[in-house]
Amino acid sequence: MASTTQEFGKWRSRLWPVHRFELKKLIPMVLLFFFILFNYTILRDTKDTLVVTAAKGSQVIPFLKLWAVMPCAILFMLIYAKMSNKLSKTKLFYSTVIPFIVFFGLFGTVLYPFREALHPHAFCDMLQTTLPAGMKGLVDVIRNWTFSLFYVMSELWGSMAISLLFWGFANDISKVSESKRFYTIFAMFANVSLILSGRFIQWAAKIREGLTAADPWQVTLNYTMAMVVIAGLLVLGLYWWINKYVLTDKRFYDPSEQKTAKKKKPKLSIKESFMYLVRSKYMGCIALLVIGYGIAINLVEVTWKDQLHHQYPSNNAYQAFMGGFSEKTGIVTILVTFFLGGTVVRRFGWGKTALITPIMILVTGVAFFTFIIFGSKMSGMVAAIGTTPLMLAVIFGTIQNISSKSAKYSFFDPTKEMAYIPLGQEEKVKGKAAIDVVGARLGKSGGALIYNILLPLVGAATVAGAAPYVAVILLGVIFAWITAARSLNKQFLSLTSKKEEEKAPEEAKEVEEAEPTAKTAEEPAATT
Repeated sequence: MASTTQEFGKWRSRLWPVHRFELKKLIPMVLLFFFILFNYTILRDTKDTLVVTAAKGSQVIPFLKLWAVMPCAILFMLIYAKMSNKLSKTKLFYSTVIPFIVFFGLFGTVLYPFREALHPHAFCDMLQTTLPAGMKGLVDVIRNWTFSLFYVMSELWGSMAISLLFWGFANDISKVSESKRFYTIFAMFANVSLILSGRFIQWAAKIREGLTAADPWQVTLNYTMAMVVIAGLLVLGLYWWINKYVLTDKRFYDPSEQKTAKKKKPKLSIKESFMYLVRSKYMGCIALLVIGYGIAINLVEVTWKDQLHHQYPSNNAYQAFMGGFSEKTGIVTILVTFFLGGTVVRRFGWGKTALITPIMILVTGVAFFTFIIFGSKMSGMVAAIGTTPLMLAVIFGTIQNISSKSAKYSFFDPTKEMAYIPLGQEEKVKGKAAIDVVGARLGKSGGALIYNILLPLVGAATVAGAAPYVAVILLGVIFAWITAARSLNKQFLSLTSKKEEEKAPEEAKEVEEAEPTAKTAEEPAATT
């Protein structure tokens, strides 16, 4: 009976590794992350709807990411760094979040209703006649500048609120023992927010069916922006609550522990980071994995959103689809993470697990581009099954995006982090810093840069016109990604075996030293 109780206790601790008293800290942190991601999903789906439908195609997205998002992200980080030197952590949090809440509130009530008076259509018509057809995306960025600003602020919310504020805050107030147990729970609830926010977006997009308003999309936007403002205020309230009632409890946070010496993350310049990755084959391979994923997902995503616009040209229809997409992504990611996340790497090893994501993007990407490039030649066969080549392209693109994102969270991220384990402390710290500077930036902007060069070069006014070239580039990127993963696997196994060989004598010595202690402890019991 006792053994059964112990087994049940072990099973319970693995499934829910949280003590009851820790709920005081866990629940508000989960809710904080939940509302940040809730807003992120709403803003992500709304920004795509605004810019793609206004530009009548997704050719605007690469120009937005390269010429608007990247400069604004750099400017934001410079301002944030300055503010962090002058403000306390709590004031820095409030000062960062409040401007976003104000902007999204003003967008729904001021900027969008007066968009026609604010957008320079005559000037952009003149630009369009003088610039090449491939620069239409850049003209659309200027023409719909309020939508472009909304896109930039939404992108910044994702990188700022999730990566910088939440995870920075969590790392500051969490012990190592807590992070091992809590962070997985954060990720699980994060995907629940995708489901609920996706449902809300679908509801907000479909309420127009019973409206007689002149602009039903304005009503939908009012609901979504109102929810973003409410969720933003809840983020501020939860942050205040945690600081007021959780961090004052010594069981959860001890300021004196934060003063212990820690190795600071080195601030490497772009040149120093690049040279570090070039000199280290191992770190260079990890960087290629990060860059490969970022470029591949962006290349497919931009083309998919272009097809999506043609299938769902109105604002409400496009947003309703994106809400369903977010909901399905959350469900699939939860199922894959729960049932396969840790099992696959334990059973098949690091190398095979690391190849799942590129192979999945390769297979689904080939199917997706096949229907775009050769769709007109297959129209008869496709019509026989009761659909269109465009709809099949949208379906395969949706499958590709959902599978890619779930594979990233379940397989790509864990294997990437595992690759750092065999390294020394200095290599881990410097390597991560270099990849954050070079790998992450190239991964996010690489796809946009390719489109910025490709569209004017081939003279394509739409993304679909450049699809054959994008498909070839995608194959090359995935081939380089797979090659880097296979090379990294050999190095990873070699380093891991060396670590185990070095560790074996130390463990044997510890066992030998422990044996006399155990015998000594047994002697009094024997005498008794």
